[in-house]
Amino acid sequence: MLPEPANDPGLRAWCDIPTSTDFPIQNLPFGVFSTADRSARTATRIGDQVVDLSALAELGLLNDLPHSQEAYATDSLNPLLRSGRPGITSLRRRLSEILRKDGPWDKDRDLITRKAFLPVASATMHVPVKIGDYTDFYSSREHATNVGSMFRDPKNALLPNWLHLPVGYHGRASSVVVSGQEVRRPNGQTRPDDQAPPIFGPSKQLDFELEMGFITFDGPELGNPIPIGKAQDHIFGLVLVNDWSARDIQKWEYVPLGPFLAKNFATSISAWVVTLDALAPFRVEAPEQDPPPLPYLHRTGPQGLDISLEVDIVPAGSTAATVCRSNSRYLYWSMEQQLAHHTVNGCNVRAGDLMASGTISGPTPDSAGSMLELAWKGTRPLAMPDGSERTFIHDGDTVVMRGFAQRDQVRIGFGELRATVQPAFP
Repeated sequence: MLPEPANDPGLRAWCDIPTSTDFPIQNLPFGVFSTADRSARTATRIGDQVVDLSALAELGLLNDLPHSQEAYATDSLNPLLRSGRPGITSLRRRLSEILRKDGPWDKDRDLITRKAFLPVASATMHVPVKIGDYTDFYSSREHATNVGSMFRDPKNALLPNWLHLPVGYHGRASSVVVSGQEVRRPNGQTRPDDQAPPIFGPSKQLDFELEMGFITFDGPELGNPIPIGKAQDHIFGLVLVNDWSARDIQKWEYVPLGPFLAKNFATSISAWVVTLDALAPFRVEAPEQDPPPLPYLHRTGPQGLDISLEVDIVPAGSTAATVCRSNSRYLYWSMEQQLAHHTVNGCNVRAGDLMASGTISGPTPDSAGSMLELAWKGTRPLAMPDGSERTFIHDGDTVVMRGFAQRDQVRIGFGELRATVQPAFP
């Protein structure tokens, strides 16, 4: 496969970019934003600047690409996604050409800056796609082993199916929210005393889950699976995911059909979708799989991604404590395997569907991707800078997730995924 020209580590933009940015010219993610004087439209980002794609289209810079002018001026990326991976690849290449120093549009930098640039602080970001369906997987062996060890026999922490297929469940698309939107503590039934009836009230064990999610292009028609060798053709890009979990509600409700109120109250995602093309240089081998999966899940080539991940907890009025450092390369089941398994029965996927990895935990105690593991079911409280402790998330806490990949002095990141917890409804 030929290298993607927009990934060239030697590329430089004609605009000023902070040296430590997540958004160099080699990234060029996609998102949706609005301003005080204008409704939502699509954008890319470079450094600390949002670049309005509808403005670039009005300047005639995107004319010969496979998208209509209206597709750039809408409140979701879905119309752009209907061009498939070739269409998004061509758009990203064009943006790279427009923003490249000494490129064909360098001479027009003043006009482009005036018409299409605005500081990211002036933009209100939105969920980037209209999510039709949301699936959450359970693909970290370390996480599944930790949870199984807590609640079952540590010698048999993994259920019999776990090493043979990517376990998943269907979540709630309507409650997916963008970074910066507050999350309200859920109410529900819990049973703190196993010898007494359940009670109703706010969850006392609210947890974060550190995940990555991928967004799809259209797949084949209902009844036609996506072979693992073609899965990448149907993956647009990735976002950070915090799939909030109310552990005490889940413990009482999940048998026999799995999570319900414990998960459907909120799922937070980052605002910018980083394309699979931009992440191509950071491919690594995924963990060895033993026993080998069935043929339809057999991996070919590197399917892991070397993306460093971290989580901060910021108590109200205090400073941040970094509680987790993990990496997406730990995932046992890859995106391609998740998508192949999801569709092997003929289930169809549509442009804008979201599929999350499940909690990403690593081999060390500080790489656990949830409070359930970090505080080991409440038995090992984490100290905060203000002197308080956490076993789960408190009202007023802000949870901040970050992720980036770095190689050859190029850093491709996702920005922050941030949400503050508000008290439950009375």
